[in-house]
Amino acid sequence: MKIKYQIVCLCFLFAVSWASTVHAKLHIVAATSDLGDLAKEIGKDKVEVTTIAKPTEDPHFVDAKPGFIMKLNKADILIEGGLQLEMAWLPSLVLSARNQKILPGNSGYVVASSPGIQILEVPSAVTRAAGDLHPYGNPHFMLDPLNGKIVASHICDQLCQIDETNCNDYRDNLKNFIQRLDQKLPEWQKMMEPFRGTKIVAYHKTFPYFAKRFNLNIVGELEPKPGIPPSPSHLNTLIPMMKNEGVKLILIEQFRERKIPEFVSERTGAKVVILPIMVGGQKEVQDYIALFDYTINQIVTALKTKS
Repeated sequence: MKIKYQIVCLCFLFAVSWASTVHAKLHIVAATSDLGDLAKEIGKDKVEVTTIAKPTEDPHFVDAKPGFIMKLNKADILIEGGLQLEMAWLPSLVLSARNQKILPGNSGYVVASSPGIQILEVPSAVTRAAGDLHPYGNPHFMLDPLNGKIVASHICDQLCQIDETNCNDYRDNLKNFIQRLDQKLPEWQKMMEPFRGTKIVAYHKTFPYFAKRFNLNIVGELEPKPGIPPSPSHLNTLIPMMKNEGVKLILIEQFRERKIPEFVSERTGAKVVILPIMVGGQKEVQDYIALFDYTINQIVTALKTKS
């Protein structure tokens, strides 16, 4: 009887241990939903992903709730965009979390703007003069789908470093994601090709990477500098320029106010197009590839209307 009891106990302990191993997931915290979606694409059922910034809010200015400190405390990996995109809200959360694994330089810290990303608009001198939000270059690189491939590879490498057992699965997931993205890119480029060189204005310097990839020509922004609200003097210069250049569209993110873009639209004839910039920003945008499907369809539809 005693032997049977011991055998039952051993079997129970083995089952508990096995179940714990099978169901243990890596906890990933991503600063934004686009980074979080790539983590889900690569990690699949091996990871549990939490994102901090809502997809409908300005990633420069996020309501960093104290509840995220607990998530960061338990995180195995933190993924941030870098280039000081999250400077106003993420560092204080990370310090409060007291989690060595996700501090810069440690195995659980991933910066998406790592080597491989060609950063645009890098200033000759680092400055936040007059409130400029892009002191190290433009941080909105995820709006180029090819940069999404690079970031996905970074995430895969980090997952393999921390969880070697499942590395082959992560590599397979990465390969599948890249194949799907590569299949979509020619389709997107074909849709945008008739509008090559089209002159547009944006609210904020959010779209340079997108414009470069799909051959749009951004000739100005409603903001005089990134993060500086549009001023009467700036608009008085911008509006005549837009008329002279024949600007077709004004691109704004869905979290921007509408009054000033509509004011400029009325005086220039340029059409306002409201776009999500992260996964989940619209109900149709449930993953990274859908973000480009939606954005390109919105832009193409608007330009066809203007033609």
